[in-house]
Amino acid sequence: MPPIVEPFEPASSPRPNSRYQRFGPVFALLLLAPVVSELLYGATRVSVIFVLIPEILTWGCGALLIRECVRRWHKGWQSMLLLGLALAVAEEVVIQQTSIAPLAGLAKDAYGRAWGVNWVYFLWALGYETVWVVLIPVQLTELLFPARREHLWLRPRSFVFASIVFVLGAWMAWYGWTQRARVQIFHMPPYSPPRLYLLTGLAAILLLILAAYLLPPGRPRNGRFVSHPAPTAGLAGLIICALGTPWGAFVLLAYSGVPGVPFEPVLAGGLVWAALTFFLVRRWTSSSNWHDAHRLAVVFGGVVACMLGGFVVFKVGGALPLDWIGKAVLNVAAAAWLIYLARKVKHRDVA
Repeated sequence: MPPIVEPFEPASSPRPNSRYQRFGPVFALLLLAPVVSELLYGATRVSVIFVLIPEILTWGCGALLIRECVRRWHKGWQSMLLLGLALAVAEEVVIQQTSIAPLAGLAKDAYGRAWGVNWVYFLWALGYETVWVVLIPVQLTELLFPARREHLWLRPRSFVFASIVFVLGAWMAWYGWTQRARVQIFHMPPYSPPRLYLLTGLAAILLLILAAYLLPPGRPRNGRFVSHPAPTAGLAGLIICALGTPWGAFVLLAYSGVPGVPFEPVLAGGLVWAALTFFLVRRWTSSSNWHDAHRLAVVFGGVVACMLGGFVVFKVGGALPLDWIGKAVLNVAAAAWLIYLARKVKHRDVA
């Protein structure tokens, strides 16, 4: 789980020189959040691509609002990480309730389910949705629009409008999954979560938002960096890909489990994996030689990781030939586009 957004001190927002510079980052992030996390991964398949609409409203607006809050509060990527966790808790407990309702689909046994919570699935979802819905799309968008990286993208009225759209998208996602898909496609009885679970989820969301607000700025005020250098950009990307690919497939353990192994050690292993990745990237981003080439390499590695993990899920869970072909074509196109972007960033750094 690579948290990758570099800390900085936001500047005041000048008037963009063109509509592209003004609206481009907004529309790019609205699309990249669901495309990276859902379409390239394969959770949203080509055969049901129409569900991208509520995902743009929920994931896209959610990532955009988080990015704007972090910039308005003059915080760094660690506050963004906490807000991403808050969005993931909202999705898993309040909106689609997938981490507290009995799992639909591949699950034959309730592996990792205790006290009404799918703990293994919940851990996977917290990590995946935080990183691949929020952190990676935000960083990628800011690399696409470097002149707007440290500025606000939404005016106050636009921020309110995006919040309303997010609530609308969340309602659509709740209704489409809990009231239709679970019942009509997976033939499962309706699920009504206990009120205590919803209240606990809301309390966790508020605490995460408060912690993100109270967290000190990511960059030290004296501008100092740690003495140890970050690895080369290529090596950083390979490490992130190696760490992220197993996380993309980690969700399968929530459905099939590990024969003869209680879920607690699996849960602990996932937590250690996530913590090691967090501290590794935190160390890198505090180095003086951390530049755009590193940022893009980490983004590249994270995107490739989710694509590879998605193929593992397809192999185990099965998919239509159309979905295999669609995922392969989209993944190749995304990789080619990232390579093109890497060349642009390299020339930009040299200039």
